[in-house]
Amino acid sequence: MSSLNLNKVVLCGRLTADPELKQTGSGIAVVTFTLAVNRRYQAKSADGSAPQQQQADFISVVAWRSTAEFISRYFRKGSALCVTGSIQTRTWQDQQGQKRYATEVVADDAMFVDSKNESGGQYTPDAYATPSYSSTPAAAPKFEELKTDEDLPF
Repeated sequence: MSSLNLNKVVLCGRLTADPELKQTGSGIAVVTFTLAVNRRYQAKSADGSAPQQQQADFISVVAWRSTAEFISRYFRKGSALCVTGSIQTRTWQDQQGQKRYATEVVADDAMFVDSKNESGGQYTPDAYATPSYSSTPAAAPKFEELKTDEDLPF
């Protein structure tokens, strides 16, 4: 009997709202957002033709730690975003005692889709400050200026 299990998701779409960075009680960064992803399909019409149609799916995504910080810092409503991760299902009881379910994508990685020029230049460093809960920002690394290629260590 095979024990093959695979849970991998790749989504590319646009944010439906600004992501909001939060922290758990233990200080772990988390962000939740909805990604609008277009899905294409063939719809048969009355005359028998099958023109291609498009419909948006709205998918709930959660990201943790550095991925959450990256998304909240560089993406806004309407930004194109590509995430990879896995599908997760949660259950809980609401206040009326009803069992509730949620299925969401847990993003392990996120990346830019638009270039800076295509996005209207929204990825400027001044536009997104360091998250407010961070302590002092890390100092920039010190680099040694090399005069010639002969000074390279390889």
